[in-house]
Amino acid sequence: MVFEFAAYRFEFRALDEIRFPPGKSGNVFRGALGETLRREVCRPDCPGAGSCPHRAECAYARLFEPVLEGGPSGLASPPRPFVLRPKFEEGRPLAPGETLRLDLHLFDVRTPFLPHLIGALSQLARTGLGPGRGRAELDRVFTVDEQGRPAKTIRISLAPSSSPVSRIRVHFETPTELKAGGQVAEGLDFPVLAMRLRDRVSALNRLYGDGSVQLDWKGLAEQAAAVRTAASALRREEIERRSSRTGQTHPLGGLLGWVEYEGRLEPFLPLLRAGEWTGVGRQTVWGKGAYRLARVE
Repeated sequence: MVFEFAAYRFEFRALDEIRFPPGKSGNVFRGALGETLRREVCRPDCPGAGSCPHRAECAYARLFEPVLEGGPSGLASPPRPFVLRPKFEEGRPLAPGETLRLDLHLFDVRTPFLPHLIGALSQLARTGLGPGRGRAELDRVFTVDEQGRPAKTIRISLAPSSSPVSRIRVHFETPTELKAGGQVAEGLDFPVLAMRLRDRVSALNRLYGDGSVQLDWKGLAEQAAAVRTAASALRREEIERRSSRTGQTHPLGGLLGWVEYEGRLEPFLPLLRAGEWTGVGRQTVWGKGAYRLARVE
């Protein structure tokens, strides 16, 4: 069982001062990229991605408004096949000449999206980035691995670790919210974290990959229930965004900090490593739910 995807880094050179509000850059990029891509690739007479007769070939529809053709009803609105990870300090203005980095993890490696993404992001940079519409130019695009080194694609084996793992620390770097029983969970307990990772990685592979990921759903749930929280230092960050289209406000916040989990963890280590790239929980497309494994024992 192998989870395969690509990680692209887009580097822009600021031409004007560019500023993003704290905690909102990923969401701002996501909205602007979607609008720009739709203008670049969609036909003027398009009835909408959901009804478009050309949606199978449309980069906008496939990236931003995917529709599940058959399959489980719980995935009537399937996960989008990418996440955005801004790689710059939010809240601090970037001066002209500075480099702005944006990572995009793409889980559909079968479809040639890259030319469309380069075109849309180049146009977006020329039009202006952030609320102040500071102009930039796209300098270069390359693929990276977990160390930031060039790599064509990343392949993560989901076979359980062969070495015992009894304690891990997970550092949640962007606001994270997990849902359990249809509601946002108050904490980041391991059984909920593990099941959301199981669901997300499995769905991405089934919808956009080769379908080789076959997980023991019941067995993983039973094993996850025995893993406990040994220590934690979490805080809640409250952020809101206002929709320019509807005028409504939407929460973007969640939990930040770290949690140490203790128990039999080797069955979950591959999923946890995959989740460092996919994110976990709500609103992962614009960078929420990003974490890293800070310690494995």
